[in-house]
Amino acid sequence: MLGRQRSGSVVCSCGKLVGVHDAVCSHCGRRNPGLWGYAGVLRRLGSDLGFVKLLIGGSVLLYLVALLLSGGRIRMGSPFDFLGPSPVALYLLGASGSVPVFELGRWWTVLSAGWLHGSLLHLLFNMLWVRQLAPATAELYGAGRMVLIYTAGSVGGFLASSVAGHYLFFLPRLLQGAAFTVGASAPIFGLLGALVWYGRRSGSRALGQQAWTWALAMFVFGFLFAGVDNYAHAGGFAGGWLAARLLDPLRPERPGHVLTALGLLAATLLAVLVSVLQSFTIAS
Repeated sequence: MLGRQRSGSVVCSCGKLVGVHDAVCSHCGRRNPGLWGYAGVLRRLGSDLGFVKLLIGGSVLLYLVALLLSGGRIRMGSPFDFLGPSPVALYLLGASGSVPVFELGRWWTVLSAGWLHGSLLHLLFNMLWVRQLAPATAELYGAGRMVLIYTAGSVGGFLASSVAGHYLFFLPRLLQGAAFTVGASAPIFGLLGALVWYGRRSGSRALGQQAWTWALAMFVFGFLFAGVDNYAHAGGFAGGWLAARLLDPLRPERPGHVLTALGLLAATLLAVLVSVLQSFTIAS
């Protein structure tokens, strides 16, 4: 069922039938619409390549692992901190920020930190936003490019926060970056940036205005409540907006986008594994 299709026809992303080995779709011009015989396998994962389920499942799993690693140091304070893993546990699994990136050289955490969360409410809110925004972005850009945008938001957000935390430490606390930071909100802002660009590129003012409204509301929320990483939000938005502009949503998604997306997902998993292995190697 999940094997490679070696003959017959497949459905191109434009909805037309093409030969599994066709170099170009004769209807929309997409190159290699059969994806070397694996188009059917990827289609069965859904319009988002199963990304939403993977992200939610992976984030929940890592959250539970972080709670186990926290032992008796689980935070139980305010609703925003309720059932929060310890900072040490989050560091072990790949938290980002100025300390991991600049002081400890753990640069790969700009990928892993977006799959970690600091409390139950933090996890719940972010996964609700992912369920809302990721499928919508995949519908407009294609599943592969949605993952690329999401990853660009993660890298841009956590890099911005780490740089600010390292170089702007002398500013008031509200204007500093983060020593340690986690959460899917940075890549979520990347998706919002992509939706804003799509509205501008396609002329869909309603979509662009809605995305701007969501982004501004979340920015305001970040300045009203302590502990919110505003640099990660701003960097994530910029990263997603720039990636969306480079990918051009009005052009067809290419097989290379899908392959690169799968490679980035594998790199994110590797980033978590490297964080754990390095942490326990140093501890031993």
